[in-house]
Parts: sequence; C-alpha cells; structure tokens
Amino acid sequence: MMLNDDKLWQANAGIKKEISAHSLIHSFSSHLLESGVDLRYIQEILEHKNSETTEIYTYVSSKNLEKIVSPIDTINLNKEGER
Repeated sequence: MMLNDDKLWQANAGIKKEISAHSLIHSFSSHLLESGVDLRYIQEILEHKNSETTEIYTYVSSKNLEKIVSPIDTINLNKEGER
C-alpha cells in the first residue's frame, strides 16, 4: 500500500472525514512527540534532512504542559530546613 493512497488509508481506518497522507504523518509525528519520543528520532523516522522541518511538531500541547514539574516542587525540606 502506498502512503499516498489517501482514499485506501481512509477506508481501511474507517475515517469518514477527508484526510491526506500529510495529515496522517502530522498526526503520527505529533503523537510520537507527545509520547516522549525525542525530536531527533522523529526527524530520522520522517527522513527530514533539516531539523527545522521536524520542529513544526513542537507546538505547545496542553497535555505536555501539565506534565511539567517545577524544580522547586522537587526540593524535599525537613523541619530544620535542611535537604
């Protein structure tokens, strides 16, 4: 099956909305990034020569923002104020 066979991919996936190979690749890459896959690996998978091409997937995701922990929150102080 060719990646550019949009209609075939669409039918096999049971997707009723119009899609393109580009939108599938974009979704796949975005999900990889949100799952914690390093951007350099995604660049290799997509065979992008320029990292800037892959960086379009680094949009701000609320899912990822919620995972950020402040370094201050990781400091464990006892009653005397020691670490």
